[in-house]
Amino acid sequence: MSSTSTPASKTEKPRSYRPQLSSAGLSPTQAVQARDEFNNVRDVHIAGEAPLTLKVDEREIVTLMTLGTRPEALALGYLRNQRLIEDLTLIDSVTVDWGQETAHIRTHTGAGLEDADEKLAKRTVTSGCGQGTVFSCTVDEIYATKLPEVTVKQSTIYGLLRTLSEYNDIYNRAGAVHGCAITCGENIVDFVEDVGRHNAADALAGEMWLNHIDGADKWFYTTGRLTSEMVMKAAFMGIPVLVSRSGITQMGLELAEVVGMVMVARAKGRHFLVYNGAQQVVYDAIPKTAASARP
Repeated sequence: MSSTSTPASKTEKPRSYRPQLSSAGLSPTQAVQARDEFNNVRDVHIAGEAPLTLKVDEREIVTLMTLGTRPEALALGYLRNQRLIEDLTLIDSVTVDWGQETAHIRTHTGAGLEDADEKLAKRTVTSGCGQGTVFSCTVDEIYATKLPEVTVKQSTIYGLLRTLSEYNDIYNRAGAVHGCAITCGENIVDFVEDVGRHNAADALAGEMWLNHIDGADKWFYTTGRLTSEMVMKAAFMGIPVLVSRSGITQMGLELAEVVGMVMVARAKGRHFLVYNGAQQVVYDAIPKTAASARP
């Protein structure tokens, strides 16, 4: 449904509401030449990387370095995950202009972010690839977030890892990217690759917001490490299960404990470690020999 110039406060928007969006996705890779270890010229691909400055009613919020494949969803997901805008119906349009390297987010009122000075007053540079940012309002809200308690089957983890082996297309062609997925158990709902895992997560958050997808029965998978920032993003999407092929950080674990998130990491092949929520994991795929060896 197309939006109008009528302020959101005067018109009730339906649940299916979507702001007007440009369609300015970039090609994720570029063809170049390189020389191999034998001094032979090879045609290869490299990952794209471009700056994208987010502006809300012309006020600059942040500049992100991104592949640029889903810039509109990335802009929306960033605003939502940072708790800068939490109601999609407030947004009239998102227009990406790569000539200006800018995503213009326009609200129906044109008044910008509510309490903008307070929300933007303090930011933390995170350990994310390309240096992510977290605003103080984001950190404050995470401690009030509680996720639903769900059951996680060992067999479903294995099934998801098998399914994911068919993805990572950009990484296989060019490397230099992380992949993130929203899954319903072992089934992939959406998969995004970007130069930073936080960008991929935000793009997925934007897609979930646009398509009104509930996170309570979903899992979040990332190829990157599980830092506090990744836990916050998944929690704000309402997703109770976080899976990674990489490791975790101390603050990531502490926040997972606070919000009640099942945290599974170092997951590859048939190996994984459950760092939080082990009581919610059903070990239904343990070989009989391993089970009999248990004390």
